[in-house]
Amino acid sequence: MNKTIEHCIGHTPLIQLKRLPGKTSNTVLAKLEGNNPAGSVKDRPAYSMIMRAQQRGVIRPGDTLIEATSGNTGIALAMTAAALGYHMILLMPDNQSVERQQVMTAYGAELILTPQEGGMELARDTAEQLYKTGRGFILDQFSNPDNPLAHYEGTGPEIWQDTAGKLTHFVSSMGTTGTIMGCARYFREKQQKVEVVGVQPQEGAKIPGIRKWPEAYLPKIYQPDLVDRILLVSQLEAEEMARRLAAEEGIFAGISSGGAMAAALKLSAQVKNAVIVSIVCDRGDRYLSTGVFPFSGA
Repeated sequence: MNKTIEHCIGHTPLIQLKRLPGKTSNTVLAKLEGNNPAGSVKDRPAYSMIMRAQQRGVIRPGDTLIEATSGNTGIALAMTAAALGYHMILLMPDNQSVERQQVMTAYGAELILTPQEGGMELARDTAEQLYKTGRGFILDQFSNPDNPLAHYEGTGPEIWQDTAGKLTHFVSSMGTTGTIMGCARYFREKQQKVEVVGVQPQEGAKIPGIRKWPEAYLPKIYQPDLVDRILLVSQLEAEEMARRLAAEEGIFAGISSGGAMAAALKLSAQVKNAVIVSIVCDRGDRYLSTGVFPFSGA
């Protein structure tokens, strides 16, 4: 059977780091979610949320969908909406990278930028207002169980299979928390001893894709009992690790991926004989305008 673009989501590579872990008894692995067709781990929940809503008869092709995003979810939803025949309205703070804005509109999405001072909270509130005025159906990745379900059915099982069930530690940055929730639930059912480690930003850090939400905006899909511990990373650590992943491992990844890997390597320094998997949630090309990867040529 011929595939269409949405059938290319998932089954991403799991590769071993060769240099960054240093001399260690641990195996540190990176799940390359940038290999998804729209370039991030968010392809999985984007397809899950739209397709399952369609299967339930809540939406149908031609309808308008609404979502607040900091970037990757919006890109993934724009791609999926284009593939399945929906109109997509995306709300995003205006301080996100120009690459993200351009990719969303390239997929045909209508992009509404909100003032950066209001952060993602304002983008979420604005999306809710549009929904209440009847502009379209809001997917709401923050409370939609079809978000973590995509990782419970896809990302988690892939990691378990590719590590032959030898996984000991799972590390993921926390934003919407769909990835860590879905994977953690799956790993709990397979082996209680897998330690699930969430990554959040240190005070003052602004790392795209990694958030610590105010209590009023905490994602409803988040279950704190599924996370064994939380490691904090600074903006400097996240950006430096993104550069090192490219220069020392050949993995061109984004800033949140750098943050997650920085946490994974901190963890590796504390344990022995472990199999550690860190989510590399997107590619570095959508961060070029931020200056994280400086050009040193003439």
